[in-house]
Amino acid sequence: MAVTLGEITDVDRDAVLALRVAPEQARFVSSVADALAEAAEYPLARPWYRAVFADGSPVGFVMVSWNVEPQPPEIIGPWFLWKLLIDQRYQVRGYGREVVRQVAELVRAQGATELLTSYVEQPGGPAGFYERLGFVPTGDRDENGEIIVRLVLP
Repeated sequence: MAVTLGEITDVDRDAVLALRVAPEQARFVSSVADALAEAAEYPLARPWYRAVFADGSPVGFVMVSWNVEPQPPEIIGPWFLWKLLIDQRYQVRGYGREVVRQVAELVRAQGATELLTSYVEQPGGPAGFYERLGFVPTGDRDENGEIIVRLVLP
């Protein structure tokens, strides 16, 4: 499995925008279009986003707040995994785990000591996914009540 993170281009934009999670997961993660709108709405969050490709085909989307000055409640950071979406057709293949590994590697190379993210605490949510990757609760919640978790980067 060759998973890469690449800029969204005119060639693949429509395919990336068409990526969707399963209907029962939609309450946990917004669409790519919504994520791009959020990125435009919060430029101070320094959104860094990429399409996720597996063997050259778009399978997902990731967005990170890139080395920001935290300004709670709107901006969490300095390094915050803001969005992670793997299309329903490509889930349970290890792509999400690989994306988090690559993002963690990228931010560690920039001097980060931790990567934060958050999730909705509900049945069927991503809590187990993040726990298996080593994220642990910080004890804080974001403005929407999502649990903020931390991955320590050695």
